[in-house]
Amino acid sequence: QVHMVESGGGSVQAGGSLKLSCATSEDIFSSCGISWYRQAPGKERELVSSIFTDGSPHYADFVKGRFTISQADTKNTVYLQMNSLKTEDTAVYYCAADFGHYWCNYWGQGTQVTVSS
Repeated sequence: QVHMVESGGGSVQAGGSLKLSCATSEDIFSSCGISWYRQAPGKERELVSSIFTDGSPHYADFVKGRFTISQADTKNTVYLQMNSLKTEDTAVYYCAADFGHYWCNYWGQGTQVTVSS
């Protein structure tokens, strides 16, 4: 029931970059781990990256070396810097506060990323 907002999506050519932002409440940011997921047409939702409350990052194999997750607690925001984008990265990207406590289960509505050749 807590509001989370993704932004920064758009259209880019292969090889380009985008930076996604996820704005959360201060309480959620300080207590819950934050994850980025994506879902492409005809595909199941998949985990892209996550960050623990201590700043420790996790990356799916298919984005290692290209994407970077970071946090700015003074802004209550988590970022996903996406470089060297591929057409396969085209999807709706979602942020979620989904681990750390049993009550961490807050989801945004998604932002579209389209990568063209």
